[in-house]
Amino acid sequence: MPKVTVDGQEIEVPAGATVLQACELAGKEIPRFCYHERLSIAGNCRMCLVEVKPGPPKPQASCALPVGEGQEIRTDSEMVKKAREGVMEFLLINHPLDCPICDQGGECDLQDQAMAYGRGASRYHENKRAVTEKYMGPLIKTIMTRCIHCTRCVRFSEEIAGADEIGALYRGEDMQITTYLEHAAKHELSANVIDLCPVGALTSGPYAYEARPWELKKTLSIDVSDAVGSNIRIDSRGREVLRALPRINDDVNEEWISDKARYQVEGLTRRRLDKVWIRKRGKLSEASWDEAFKKIAAAKPGKAIAAIAGDMVDCETMFAAKALLKACGSSLVESRQTGMDYDVSNLAAINFNSTFAGIEQADAILIVGSMVRWEAPLVNVRLRKAVKNGAKVFVVGPEWETTYPATFLGEDVSVLSNLPAEAVDALKAAEKPAIILGGAGFAMGGHAAAVKIAHDFNMVKDGWNGFNALHMAAARMGAVMLGFAQEGGIKDIVAAKPKVVLALGADEVDFSQFEDALKVYIGHHGDKGAHAADIILPAAAYTEKPGTYVNTEGRVQMADKAVFAPGDAREDWTILRALADALKVEVGFDSFDDLRAAMTTEVPALANEGEIADYGTLAASVKGDTTPSGAIAYPIKDFYLTNPIARASVVMQRCSNELVLGETMAEAAE
Repeated sequence: MPKVTVDGQEIEVPAGATVLQACELAGKEIPRFCYHERLSIAGNCRMCLVEVKPGPPKPQASCALPVGEGQEIRTDSEMVKKAREGVMEFLLINHPLDCPICDQGGECDLQDQAMAYGRGASRYHENKRAVTEKYMGPLIKTIMTRCIHCTRCVRFSEEIAGADEIGALYRGEDMQITTYLEHAAKHELSANVIDLCPVGALTSGPYAYEARPWELKKTLSIDVSDAVGSNIRIDSRGREVLRALPRINDDVNEEWISDKARYQVEGLTRRRLDKVWIRKRGKLSEASWDEAFKKIAAAKPGKAIAAIAGDMVDCETMFAAKALLKACGSSLVESRQTGMDYDVSNLAAINFNSTFAGIEQADAILIVGSMVRWEAPLVNVRLRKAVKNGAKVFVVGPEWETTYPATFLGEDVSVLSNLPAEAVDALKAAEKPAIILGGAGFAMGGHAAAVKIAHDFNMVKDGWNGFNALHMAAARMGAVMLGFAQEGGIKDIVAAKPKVVLALGADEVDFSQFEDALKVYIGHHGDKGAHAADIILPAAAYTEKPGTYVNTEGRVQMADKAVFAPGDAREDWTILRALADALKVEVGFDSFDDLRAAMTTEVPALANEGEIADYGTLAASVKGDTTPSGAIAYPIKDFYLTNPIARASVVMQRCSNELVLGETMAEAAE
């Protein structure tokens, strides 16, 4: 490890590090616009200039200069100060003076660094260059006259997202950043370029002119749009959530989030359930909480009560529902809404065991029944890294655009019984082989076959577990940890003929199976579940309550409450607690703290925030057919409309219309 001196301080730095990284290790702040830790080095902006000896007597770009033994680096010399002032002066020659109306104001790198490193005046008086605005889709607002050509957005699209949609045209001062033929950016991570842009050239279209950053309350939360459990920050003002931004967590989402995670929050204010409703003579009528509870109690369910959890429910709500049913003498609980009934007796057989970060090390990967790009866009980013490291990827299922080289083996799940020689050879030769079983793989009975393949190809060994289940629901792993699953799935609940069915935000259930039951919907949006319900009890969305979530790799994460629920809506656990009183049973908790304490006593792993639960070793086999057959069909038909919040969002609907259905947006004159 070479030793260098930074402003008189001698430090040891890793071999291959850059001068910029060495300065940061020494605690020195180096301004930059084009450099980003997760992107390739471009050396465009020249803002990171430092003085290095031995070397030419001139400032040098620290982002692109490798560290050498014995270097003397100065970040505070007069030469460096004047050089940075000169660079900033150049950058501001053409930049418009529109900070008062720029959405980047208050969190703009250019503003901050102009204050810290710029001169007090400019010596240039030429006419400013102007660039026409570019169309980049419904999410990204462009004001390209502000662009400083850092190319972060170009490198993100190419290197991280794997979609070469953004690039540069022309040269010199005529250079322009744009999408190909000004088409919309179609990849599922496109809006991350908004966070990357160091100026106001790319800002959020839906959030435009909504608020200034200093007006917002910032709350740490977890995304529930998929099972990745991306770490997000909820920015709210008053009782309204205005935006969701990513938080850095290298183990989960790095610093990216999907477009759905970012923009579905717009649906939190639309189609909300904020009053109690009871169906009378076929029509829903407004009612009181007392009236609703009395009607449920009048059904005298006794042991004949069931609960079905939706995809976005927190662990506390499921634990409260299970406690209520247990007090009633029932064990009819299920979280797999669509009717899947795979074996849940061995949690290691339904977990993403290699972890998201670990899958990057795999050198041969078999994907079964998963369109990863839609089901978990951030896992697809990890798979791109694995392929860059030399991994071979094979897919069983209909073809989709993977963003990396992959071999499709066929659409029928029977391929698992007789893998082609190419895949067999790659899996046998791999040091760290892996299999990813998606929702369609589970649905087509591929669970037992996938476990067999994992053992046949030695995917589970010391220091490596390559068996991975990729769920799509944020609630799934928490549910199975809590035992919120039936041996035979929903079929067993239907066979039990319950008198009362509690639907906890469950909108994908076929409620026609429960025609004779009293259907009680406890949720936050007027979606499919509410349309089928006999009684609607308004509940809180994920931003309106604290909660524990477990992602598909078994990582326990906790979200805080950002805003209050609208109208008469209440947090789910309080509704279930009040229902227990109406049914005259004891559930053992009277406060949220009591509830969480009881839950972590029963399942201690749920108390370990940020840690991956220990599910033991992968079973030698699981229940099911090891030679399944049938054509695979991916469950997600529209990435942007997979849950009630997203379906209520105008922004997500517009994305669906334009990016999935291919509708062209009408111009204003039309």
